[in-house]
Amino acid sequence: MANQPLTIAHPRIEYLTNPLCIDTERPRLSWIVESDESNQRQIAYQIRVSRNQESDDADLWDSGRIESNTTNQIEYGGTLLESSERAWWTVMVWNQDGQASDWLEPQFWEAGLLEPLEWVGKWISLPHLAPDSDIEETAELDGLLPASYLRTTFDVAKPVASARLYATARGIYEAHLNGTTIGDQVFAPGWTDYLRRIQYQTFDVTSQISQGANVLGGILATGWFSGYVGWRKQARMYGQSPALMMQLLLTYDDGTTEVIATDKDWLGTTGPIRYSDFQMGEFYDARRELPGWDAARSGDDAWRPVQIAGVGHLPLVADRSEPVRALETFVPIARTEPEPGVYIFDLGQNIAGWVSLRANGPSGTRITLRFAEILNPDGTIYIDNLRDARVTDTFILAGTGDETFTPRFTFHGFRYVEITGYPGVPELDAVTGRFVGSDTQPTTTFSCSDELTNKLHRNIVYGQRGNFLSVPTDCPQRDERLGWLGDAQVFVGTASYNMDVAAFFSKWMVDVDDAQSEAGAYSNVAPRAVDSRDSAPAWADCGLIVPWTIWQKYGDTRIIEDHWPAMERWMVYLLKWNPDYLWKNRRGNDYGDWLSIAADTDKELIGSAYFAYDARLMVQMARAIGREADAKRYETQFAAMRRAFQEAYVETDGTMRGDTQTAYCLGLHFDLVEDELRPKLVERLIADIRAKGTHLSTGFVGVSYLCHVLTSVGRSDVAYELLHQQGYPGWKYSIL
Repeated sequence: MANQPLTIAHPRIEYLTNPLCIDTERPRLSWIVESDESNQRQIAYQIRVSRNQESDDADLWDSGRIESNTTNQIEYGGTLLESSERAWWTVMVWNQDGQASDWLEPQFWEAGLLEPLEWVGKWISLPHLAPDSDIEETAELDGLLPASYLRTTFDVAKPVASARLYATARGIYEAHLNGTTIGDQVFAPGWTDYLRRIQYQTFDVTSQISQGANVLGGILATGWFSGYVGWRKQARMYGQSPALMMQLLLTYDDGTTEVIATDKDWLGTTGPIRYSDFQMGEFYDARRELPGWDAARSGDDAWRPVQIAGVGHLPLVADRSEPVRALETFVPIARTEPEPGVYIFDLGQNIAGWVSLRANGPSGTRITLRFAEILNPDGTIYIDNLRDARVTDTFILAGTGDETFTPRFTFHGFRYVEITGYPGVPELDAVTGRFVGSDTQPTTTFSCSDELTNKLHRNIVYGQRGNFLSVPTDCPQRDERLGWLGDAQVFVGTASYNMDVAAFFSKWMVDVDDAQSEAGAYSNVAPRAVDSRDSAPAWADCGLIVPWTIWQKYGDTRIIEDHWPAMERWMVYLLKWNPDYLWKNRRGNDYGDWLSIAADTDKELIGSAYFAYDARLMVQMARAIGREADAKRYETQFAAMRRAFQEAYVETDGTMRGDTQTAYCLGLHFDLVEDELRPKLVERLIADIRAKGTHLSTGFVGVSYLCHVLTSVGRSDVAYELLHQQGYPGWKYSIL
């Protein structure tokens, strides 16, 4: 029986599906091949790219038949697109028997606004924006500003062929057109260093344009730009108040174009969102709602002229990763009343996001919602871990009957919701939880016969989803929520197994480079905010480890090329201050093996191990992008670092300085000892695990390598024993 042709699936451009805004001149095309039969493979492909979906004429590019089994990241080789231009692409492949597949159903990508001068919109903001003086919370927290409602009206007098909205903010925004929210993403434009570059989004709004009168607008909140970020109640990280910029490109049937953009003629006001802050929560007064504000042409009496914000030139870049969305709904599994009038709802799962609340009561009724991950023994919520983050939403009823409150510009990390001030007794279905995060798609599933292991895996997945929100954060609940480099480099490998995180980390690595110091030191957090320190071992090394991991997992060499200059600056920086190849100097706020349990691994050893590991990764990455001379240079450095490490920290009997699990994991995983010594290090590692009652004692640094090392040396039995350990410290202890 003859083999069947291959089927093409999962087409992508720059890791995205039919993206509306790509500012990469030569984006990369990818797909996978599928077959109902085994032992099938692609031996050749042909790509066609055209301006017209229906045309067979590849007027932009025809690759011709290429003899290759490559299906991943094939660079577009055709005519460069102009701003806002759409390209349609398709591909056909051949299997090993020479049978051709069907052509893939045409896919597309659109170019963004590729030249700065094409941005004609102005940064606009609401003048004299200040905290509400009649809200108690704003007396102490003067960064709690009302959300701005901004809008303009325009007329359309002829048929529209296409309409594209380009939008961004210094802050976070929600775009509106003719009474409808545009798109389904939240917290746009995402977190970057607003002083270095700002992302923008593109929306196809063709179907929302009306003949005659139209209203374009946006709601604008502080977000990361001027809201509270990190600890110590720090607000206004990048500026005093938020600003919005939009431009709507209308292309008419007759070929003419028109641009509607933010300018001095827009109007603004405040409304029911008296403040909304990631850490402090949202205060919503339904009595101040603005019915029809984004649809009606009248009722502008309360609106006032906007001001043009003096921002100056800032690079605007297309959003290159999956948007943040409300991804999953949770209904409470229980409701308790630990104190009279205090109701606790249990969602059954710790999530990052918010809740919608339904209520009916007199005008002015104030309902307060607080959020927590665990309960106190008496059944009340435990919030001490939140530190200075208030994590409180407030809903003032308008008294119009059944009302629903859904926050727009805040999120919380929680399982339990405390509600006070509710009129009457809330039913169980009065609360609905929404999980929020970057919409990275799952790539694997896992289940086994052990339910605790299944639960551990679920917790890991939800932990990833709850912390991947524009940037990879450390936590979604307390007054921190920063993009810690140490957390990211430890978890990036696992993250790539759970979900497709290539676009997510590609975006964030730009943030990492933006945060690099002029001297070449990588920061501790990216975007660099609150924590201004840098060069901590195992944290700063993320600048190399993440690109290396993305290359390993996705075959992406462009991420190496893009960040190679920054990686080289880092290596030069380290060598300048540590010419003897041991990382003794410039270790910044050295965290060591953070959160280790009764095992204090020598910090100099950790730094020196990562210094050598960096050189080893540079060897591999240099060869991946054809830099053989650089590879040989770093190979020489690694050999010298390896010798220095052994002389400084390893005894001839295999004992390492400090005799900790993490020390042995680093020596083995980073290949820092001679082959004849490896069995002795393994013996010492396992002896320490046994001496601790088959418990781990690793912290941030060692935990990511422990099971890898054990399995690589043929001791997966010990790895499984650690996995099933239910005592403290152990992976299953926290879920019992």
